Amino acid sequence: MSHVLVTGGAGYIGAHACKALARAGFTPVTFDNLSTGWQDAVKFGPFEQGDLLDRARLDEVFAKWQPVAVMHFAALSQVGEAMSEPGKYWRNNVSGSLTLIEAAVAAECLNFVFSSTCATYGEQDNVVLDENSLQMPLNAYGASKRAIEDILRDFEAAHALRHVIFRYFNVAGADPDAEVGEHHRPETHLIPVMLDAIQGKRAALTIHGTDYDTPDGTCIRDYVHVCDLVDAHVLGLKWLQDGKGSRVFNLGTGKGFSVREVMDASRTVTNKEVPASEGPRRAGDCTALVSGSTRAETELGWTPGRSTMDQMIADAWRWHQVGHFDK
Repeated sequence: MSHVLVTGGAGYIGAHACKALARAGFTPVTFDNLSTGWQDAVKFGPFEQGDLLDRARLDEVFAKWQPVAVMHFAALSQVGEAMSEPGKYWRNNVSGSLTLIEAAVAAECLNFVFSSTCATYGEQDNVVLDENSLQMPLNAYGASKRAIEDILRDFEAAHALRHVIFRYFNVAGADPDAEVGEHHRPETHLIPVMLDAIQGKRAALTIHGTDYDTPDGTCIRDYVHVCDLVDAHVLGLKWLQDGKGSRVFNLGTGKGFSVREVMDASRTVTNKEVPASEGPRRAGDCTALVSGSTRAETELGWTPGRSTMDQMIADAWRWHQVGHFDK
């Protein structure tokens, strides 16, 4: 079977991508330094430990497996940390990606699927973003991802490296079979933090701001089910294998959910109250951030079929009760 090098394949999204690739007939080769990922999550193909800044190690892995494509998820992604330690993000995300791209070109692996972010668009409040929206990142996380997109375009012009770029906001849910799921230490994402509070693993969920100009006063965000998201990445890989040109796709539902709507859905799914307290707004938080996905739906044939809030919470809750990684 054809090998696909999956950077960050031991992480939340990367592990789900590996399962989707295996189901689609590929052999995913995980490349991860385990700084935030888990070796326990590598279940669907071989594991190669290494760092993106280590060119010699990358060359070894490319020579060993001769992948037909790269699927690039590995990145630091905490906005607060990016604000306080920008150098860490430029070094890891940009320098690491540049090293990876150079190694791929040297190995003549010229199909590249890149997991970017809607953070490249910055603070564009109360609009439904599309691929032509102006990119104005507000921090080193979004800026580093935009820089990688620019690098890919330059390498296509110079070396015929074709790429598909995906931009999206929040990812939620888990593998319906509970083989892999979301497991961060520390956890910062709304849905797993909420489920932790329900299970008594933390005192309460803090609602950051209740005075936004929304129907219930809490901010609104777009969520995509992790399985829908990685299915799009597999479709992006097949797009390249079919000889089609480089393309950018936004992935979203076009409809966001407020914090209180997420909590209400959780009560419905789990039949448990969410312990919560109200706190002030966080600096930089927008009222509503939502992306559409018309291009992905019409050109890739992608549909976010599992991306209802009830389904995302149900799958996350199943994993939350039975799943964890130890190492």
